Amino acid sequence: MKAKKEQAKQLLYERKNFWKEASTEEVKRAFDFAVPYKDFLNKCKTERETVQWTEELLKASKFKSLPASKQSKRVYSVFRNKTIAMAVLGSEPLSAGFNMVAAHIDAPRVDLKQNPLYEDKSSATACMKTHYYGGIKKYQWVSTPLALHGIIIRTDGTILNISIGENEDEPVFIIPDLLPHLARKEQYTKTLGEAISASNMNLIFSGMMEPKTEEKEALKLYALQLLNQRYGIQEKDFISAELELVPATPARDAGMDSSMIVSYGQDDRICAYTGLQALISAMENKPKRTMIVYFSDKEEVGSQGNTGAQSVFLQDFIAALLAHNGESDSSSNLRKTFINSRVLSGDVTAAVDPNYPNVHELQNAVIFNYGVGISKFTGSGGKSGCNDANAEFVAEIIRIFDQAGVFWQMGELGKVDEGGGGTIAYILANLGAEVVDCGTGLMGMHSLYELSSKADLYSTYAGYQAFLISQ
Repeated sequence: MKAKKEQAKQLLYERKNFWKEASTEEVKRAFDFAVPYKDFLNKCKTERETVQWTEELLKASKFKSLPASKQSKRVYSVFRNKTIAMAVLGSEPLSAGFNMVAAHIDAPRVDLKQNPLYEDKSSATACMKTHYYGGIKKYQWVSTPLALHGIIIRTDGTILNISIGENEDEPVFIIPDLLPHLARKEQYTKTLGEAISASNMNLIFSGMMEPKTEEKEALKLYALQLLNQRYGIQEKDFISAELELVPATPARDAGMDSSMIVSYGQDDRICAYTGLQALISAMENKPKRTMIVYFSDKEEVGSQGNTGAQSVFLQDFIAALLAHNGESDSSSNLRKTFINSRVLSGDVTAAVDPNYPNVHELQNAVIFNYGVGISKFTGSGGKSGCNDANAEFVAEIIRIFDQAGVFWQMGELGKVDEGGGGTIAYILANLGAEVVDCGTGLMGMHSLYELSSKADLYSTYAGYQAFLISQ
């Protein structure tokens, strides 16, 4: 009987529950790791804030911005304040290949339009027009406290960083929803996706005016006066501004056992944070292969633009690294470097939701508390738009995780014909590197309050660290 049990254990694939199998010390480390992660989420609600926070941490860890002294083995590069790449150079030539964790730091949100402010006569309020960014369920963004983040370039060229609504003494903003008493025709007769129209997602900005004023647009003018007094801006400054609305609620522990975290922006900042911390903790190991972490922008809208993964920034960064390391940065050597490299596309995946298990094929789905998820492919339908990692590389990653004692599981993003989604994996694979998707499972992905497991958070960090230092 014992022999049969041992045989079954060897033959069967069975994912392991972290809370059941992990040591007491590992459980403590998982809870401890979550504390600064929540602080990171609260401070990094936009891509610009994430880059700034990351750069400050890198500087404190003795990283130097490229171009840097040839003696510097810890280097990084920021581009357009929205994307960043960092590296710890190994003892082997960079052209022999690098290990990289690549995540994105943009998240679904609601932006202010470029000419947003108007006076609404029907409600006697000053409002702001909006345009949503990425894949959101519009109905989730109404009647919820929102904070305003971003930058404004003043007329004189000075830059103003904006953050309003995060502190208790600051006002928040609301996109009001329609009361159920009057929603029968306007909303209840429509589909869920149509009930809230994007053109009706207007923000209530202010409601006061000066006493005894004779101005025709007194509400709008008063709002502009406040903005000018407090921030020194004019209405035309909105045209060049980047202003984003995000949930004002901070990251919190979730569940009676506090084993989970609920927060905005965990897609994909959970993979960004774990990748960064894995690099910081691994950099003292004197690696043979160069270790790189890359944060891209605009993944939620297709990775285009000069800060998206499809831009030349990453290739330019690797070329600069080659030159910094005393190697040729020719196009042929750059291609050779990517071809010899290995990449984990660090992006979240959908964990099984107890309310909607039928959208998953449970045998091939990621489940909370069973570790970091490996996805051989993403895409939709017949793997459309995916990378579909090579068997040799997937097996290599599994070996690395097993040898390091990392809790991991294999999973895909829902049933074959249920929907699907994509990551930046195919973009990096197009450069010749071996790439596989590997990230944390979330419930409520793309919602205002995404849910993660502290066990999976820590397992993602441990997996990334094991990969970065692997040979």
